[in-house]
Amino acid sequence: MHVPFTVLIPARLASTRLPDKPLADIGGLPMVVRVAQRARASGASRVVVAADDRRIVEACAAHGVEALLTRTDHPSGSDRLAEACTQLALADDAIVVNVQGDEPLIDPALIDAVARVLAVQDEAVMSTAAHPMGSTEEFANPNVVKVVLDARGHALYFSRAPIPCWRDGAALAGAPALPRDPAPLRHIGIYGYRAGFIRRFPSLPPAPVESTEALEQLRALWHGFRIAVHVSADNPGPGVDTPEDLARVRALFASG
Repeated sequence: MHVPFTVLIPARLASTRLPDKPLADIGGLPMVVRVAQRARASGASRVVVAADDRRIVEACAAHGVEALLTRTDHPSGSDRLAEACTQLALADDAIVVNVQGDEPLIDPALIDAVARVLAVQDEAVMSTAAHPMGSTEEFANPNVVKVVLDARGHALYFSRAPIPCWRDGAALAGAPALPRDPAPLRHIGIYGYRAGFIRRFPSLPPAPVESTEALEQLRALWHGFRIAVHVSADNPGPGVDTPEDLARVRALFASG
């Protein structure tokens, strides 16, 4: 099934842990260009970087990647996406996939799957992805976001807490036990949107639970919108948040 969609890659130059992150060199190319190349290997009809700095736009142009300049004062990537959808004059029912600008190893097939699951579920305004976890440490880690689904594959809730909680499972070394069935799901930070919804999203009042969990996607659930979830059998490639992450990804590109 072919699904027409646009990939938008928000890229912000400022980064606390890794300054100028989108321009970090990976195998001779800026990281944001590497991400765009991976996105181009998907079925996307268009790949656009939404940047907050002209240096990112210029770096993309130098390597044949389409980019547009957005405002510098957006509080989140969602706000930057909303402006990009407006600049590109995308129709309200157009599907947009948000690929993070620090995922140079993202699987193009995952991008396609996130677009496809949204296209076939008319009642959903967003889509995302998850994969089963097999590690107790990962399950207990608050930096790992978990998601629980309903019978239709829609998100019921996202949390940093270990959900679902296995009531009858014995605690192992003081950590929550991994549920057997269903296996707990780790959320993967890739999103699909209908363009009309992402333009509307920044105007929705933030949800109290969104602030508590520090998870922006909970705003959509709190307001009654549905998020379709693609469950992947595979773990996503490593992202880049720190200098250590960057060194690891550089080594992978050098060896491969």
